[in-house]
Amino acid sequence: MEQSAHLLLVDDDKEIRELVTGFLQKHGYRVTAAADGKQMDKALESGLFDLAILDLMLPGEDGLSICRRLNADERRLPIIMLTAMGEDMDRIVGLEMGADDYIAKPFNPRELLARIKAVLRRSAPAETPGGETIFGFEGWVLDTGRRTLTDPEGALVELTAGEFDLLAAFLERPRRVLNRDQLLDITRRRMASPFDRSIDVQLSRLRKKIEPDHKNPAFIKTIRGGGYMLTAEVVRH
Repeated sequence: MEQSAHLLLVDDDKEIRELVTGFLQKHGYRVTAAADGKQMDKALESGLFDLAILDLMLPGEDGLSICRRLNADERRLPIIMLTAMGEDMDRIVGLEMGADDYIAKPFNPRELLARIKAVLRRSAPAETPGGETIFGFEGWVLDTGRRTLTDPEGALVELTAGEFDLLAAFLERPRRVLNRDQLLDITRRRMASPFDRSIDVQLSRLRKKIEPDHKNPAFIKTIRGGGYMLTAEVVRH
């Protein structure tokens, strides 16, 4: 799907829109560009997209508000946020709003291309049978082939690509302490800095979705000075 994916670029800087659109089109992607939230909404009405590249600082409705709105939509469009260099708090808030990844401006287009490929891979269902694994824990079921999570009542629970990969990392390594650096490496955030807090944010969101009491987690425990550990019993199908 990656090379024919339809990307939605939302940025008020005309030069960036033209540069990024031309670069991504050369690499086989279809790109629709919008300068603000209103133009984005018109694009969404007339087309289907596989991923949004969303600038944080936009005129009118800002990127965080748009991110929250897109994440609430049942179609669940994967999102890469464009943030100002050094604005760590904005990146953390963006992840809390449901963004799948972020990249700081100014950025190398090739780095953006790598992030796009990674998010599309993580968001797409497996295309070939036999390579998927189904994990069960405490009544929950995670299907790595379909990339779905169902709760003990059988209802689907929406996860961002990052949240899904984080949960899969724990289920593949039950009762093993994983520190932040290991989790960043496993979930393929190769460009992360030593002070990257995205794992903490995604873990917090994940706990709110799967834990009976996210303030006192029963499944994914914090190990003081070590990291995190999935303590639930895991069954592979």
